[in-house]
Amino acid sequence: MNSAVEALGLLLGVIASFLLGISLGNSTWRVSTVHNSVITTSTIYENLWMSCATDSAGGFNCWMFPSLLALSGYIQACRALMIAAIVMGVLGSIAALIGLQCTKVGGDNYTVKGRIAGVGGVLYILGGLCAMVAISWYAFNITREFFDPLYPGIKYEIGPALYIGWCAGTMAIFGGLCLVCSCKLGSSDKYPSYSYGYHPPKSTALSAKASQPEKTNADGSFYGKNAYV
Repeated sequence: MNSAVEALGLLLGVIASFLLGISLGNSTWRVSTVHNSVITTSTIYENLWMSCATDSAGGFNCWMFPSLLALSGYIQACRALMIAAIVMGVLGSIAALIGLQCTKVGGDNYTVKGRIAGVGGVLYILGGLCAMVAISWYAFNITREFFDPLYPGIKYEIGPALYIGWCAGTMAIFGGLCLVCSCKLGSSDKYPSYSYGYHPPKSTALSAKASQPEKTNADGSFYGKNAYV
């Protein structure tokens, strides 16, 4: 496992989860526009939970949505998706922290740690996709109402919170990909095996005996020790 890539994936996932929490609690998911609007002395901000209004004098008031069932279906779905994204981001951070190669949490079995890190990466990816779907769906409804000439209500523009959410979802997906790509599920050895290529030497006694020339007698004939009885 590549420790640097794993650490990068964990860092991106933690930052993405933090930014998703900021985006969910931010009140500027959509901001009322002054385009073709008669009332320009107040600005209305809305998110998934409440609506706020500010006037030219600096007054700022917020009120929660009175009923969950009275909301539009896409707002309820966006709530569920954003909460699921944050929960999966937190669980993914815990799994990635346990599965990091450079930590001792979870033991020394690198196969199990790699699989846990991979699960954390999958959770990051799923959380990022949930956040991207929720934010893109909400932004689609804003633009649809804005360009609809027959829409009778207040028209809004995309607020800064959606851009924070898009960045967070992208970071979560990239962090999950880093964790998934860095884990090696097939490595089951704690320590790498080394092959030294050792070969036993050949017998030097036999080779030395074979390489010695036969002794000769005085008359030049070759006789070995076995020639004498």
